[in-house]
Amino acid sequence: QVQLVESGGGLVQAGGSLRLSCAASGRTFSRYGMGWFRQAPGKEREFVAGISWSGGSTYYADSVKGRFTISRDNAKNTVSLQMNSLKPEDTAVYYCAADPMVVTAEDPPDYWGQGTQVTVSS
Repeated sequence: QVQLVESGGGLVQAGGSLRLSCAASGRTFSRYGMGWFRQAPGKEREFVAGISWSGGSTYYADSVKGRFTISRDNAKNTVSLQMNSLKPEDTAVYYCAADPMVVTAEDPPDYWGQGTQVTVSS
């Protein structure tokens, strides 16, 4: 069982930056693939970024590639999403996710956080 709690959301102007963090409970955090999804009003939840259990592999949605960076600290049981050059279309609720295998866009992860709001003003 893994419990996930996000933090770091807020309001930022276009072109600005935010850093989201996700704190995970559980002694086996380092064995889980982690990732971030987001859901904008009136839209389906979409994959944003994923990272392997070791941190050695990362992958991104095309819409955020080059602007967002996912990282993890297995010693602290945390995963982060650094978001730069934010755009109004990045406005969404951002969810941390965990899976015993890999977090991908194709397979829904086993565990979800409750989400944190990111609003980018133009």
